[in-house]
Amino acid sequence: MLLTEWNWDDAIAVSKEEGREEGREEGREEGREEGREEEKEDIAQNALAKGLPLELIRDLTGLDIETIERLQARV
Repeated sequence: MLLTEWNWDDAIAVSKEEGREEGREEGREEGREEGREEEKEDIAQNALAKGLPLELIRDLTGLDIETIERLQARV
């Protein structure tokens, strides 16, 4: 496409599509991160049910003690 053939409608359409794709990718990444956090919490809950010490669960999952204590209240 020649520069003279380019118009604002084309530029806006390209920009919108790029924005949509960027938003979709950000959404996918957020979903993956949420899934990883849920998995860590599931592991922590299972470890709590087995009676493992909080510090060991922290070391295994990377969760902070406050989060593990919150999960402990659910077990």
